[in-house]
Amino acid sequence: MNTDDWLADTRASYDTVADSYADQVRNLLDDTPEERAVLALFAAWVRENGAGPVADVGCGPGRITAHLHGLGVDAFGIDLSPGMIEVARRDHPGLRFEPGSMTELGLTDRSVAGLIAWYSLIHVPDEEIGPVLAHFHRVLRPGGPLLLSFHVGDERKLKTQGYGGHPMKVYVHRRRPDQLAARLDDAGFDVEAQRTLTSAESRLGGLLLARRRPGTP
Repeated sequence: MNTDDWLADTRASYDTVADSYADQVRNLLDDTPEERAVLALFAAWVRENGAGPVADVGCGPGRITAHLHGLGVDAFGIDLSPGMIEVARRDHPGLRFEPGSMTELGLTDRSVAGLIAWYSLIHVPDEEIGPVLAHFHRVLRPGGPLLLSFHVGDERKLKTQGYGGHPMKVYVHRRRPDQLAARLDDAGFDVEAQRTLTSAESRLGGLLLARRRPGTP
């Protein structure tokens, strides 16, 4: 699959559903205590590693960015969809949001104290996961925490409609935690915690907490 094609389809799809998507997911964390606990642990790791800016990559309407801000983290959001960025800025006017792609992450090397990709790798094809993780590694400070959440499984499925019945054209990739953990190890991360769970966020979700391995270039 051509990179430009899937990126264009993903951008257009989430521009189309931005408002209805935001309405549907706005309060999901209220019903996900385990996810809230993991986010709190991530925020604590950021502070233990010296604090600093934290990138929420694939931030959508900004709910996770705002939650991290409420935990005392200097979080900002990046999303491929300008429509999502517009909604995030509207709903969270005191926070920073900017358009961008995780495939060409426009952040300076070692500039962030933490990075989170909350169910935002799910549309990235397998062949692009390595380059995306390389960008994550590049922009994180040594020892900085990385938190990934994703749908667990082996299949990919084309999503043609969603979030209020709007048309979409995105592939949803489900991945196994052990496979993604191995990709993180190859990219220079030490995986320190992983688990699967069922919650309002996903029928079967995965969570991986890792740190940028000290001493890696």
